[in-house]
Amino acid sequence: MRIVIALGGNAMTSSDGSARPEDQRDAIRLAARPIADLVAAGHEVLLTHGNGPQVGNLLTKNELTASQVPPVPLDWCGAQTQATIGMLMLNALDAELAERGVDRRCAAVVSRTLVDIDDPRFAHPTKPIGRYLTAEDAQPLIESGQEFVEVPGRGWRRVVASPAPVRCLDGATAETLMEAGYVVVCSGGGGIPTVQDRNGNYRGVDAVIDKDLTASLIAQELKADLLIIATDVDAVVADWGTDYAKPVGEVTAVEMRSIAADQDFAAGSMGPKVEAVTAFAESGTGTGVITSLARIGAAAEGQIGTRVVPV
Repeated sequence: MRIVIALGGNAMTSSDGSARPEDQRDAIRLAARPIADLVAAGHEVLLTHGNGPQVGNLLTKNELTASQVPPVPLDWCGAQTQATIGMLMLNALDAELAERGVDRRCAAVVSRTLVDIDDPRFAHPTKPIGRYLTAEDAQPLIESGQEFVEVPGRGWRRVVASPAPVRCLDGATAETLMEAGYVVVCSGGGGIPTVQDRNGNYRGVDAVIDKDLTASLIAQELKADLLIIATDVDAVVADWGTDYAKPVGEVTAVEMRSIAADQDFAAGSMGPKVEAVTAFAESGTGTGVITSLARIGAAAEGQIGTRVVPV
C-alpha cells in the first residue's frame, strides 16, 4: 500500500510538551519505530508532521532579538523547521531500518503549499501564534509588519492568516522519490505557505496552514491507499466526557460528516483531523484513519482506529 502518515505534535516533543533538542531527538526516535515496521512490511510511506513548538521557538528568538536582528518571516520559519525535523527523521528512520535489515533510503523535501492569494482569511487573520508579549515588546514586531491583537489581562499576541491549502507544489518531487524506493518526509507543518502572483511567480507569505488538511491534500495528489492521522488517542470519541462516550470505528464519509455536525469537534484539535480523513475518503482514493502513533501498524491492517471509508 501507499500510505501517508501525519505525525502530531506529540511525536515531536517529550510527554510534557518540552521541545529541547534532546526531547525532539528522543521523541522522533520513538516515532520512527512503528513507521519503520510499516516500511519493513513492504509499504510505500510518506510522512508529514507538525512544527508548532519548533516554530514557536523561532518566534521567541525573533521577539527577543527584534531590536538588534531583523525578524525572520514566518515562511522562513516553516522552511527551517522542515529541514531540522526532516534531518532528525532521516537519522531515526535510517537507524530503525538498518536494525531491521531493510535496505531503503529516506529523503526530506523542503516543500511549499500553494494557497489562494485572494483567500478571504488573509484579510482577517485569526490564528494566534507565539507568546503573549507586553505592548513594549510587541512594538518592534508591529513596526516590522506583523499583526498583533491585545487580549485583556494576558497581553499582546501575534495573529496570522490560516488559508486553505490548494496544491502541494513539491508533491511531484515526493512522488518521484517514492517511486525510486525512498521513504519521504514532505509538507511538514502544512507546507511553506506560498502564493502565486499575477505574473505567475511564487513567493512565501506569513501564514499557517493546517498540517492535517495538507496531509489530506497530498494523500489525494499521490493517490494514496491510506491516510493515517497519528495523534494521542486510539480513535475519535463521540460524546467525549459523558456517560455515553464511545469510540467511532469504521464509518462512511457521509456518516462521518453527520457525526462531525452533531459533535462539533474542536477547531484546534480533533476538528481538522476529522475533516482531513473525511475529505480524503470523499475523494474516492482510499481510507482515512485517525489513531494513536503507537497503533499505526494495527491501523494499517484495519484492526483499530476511526476509519472513514469512501462508501
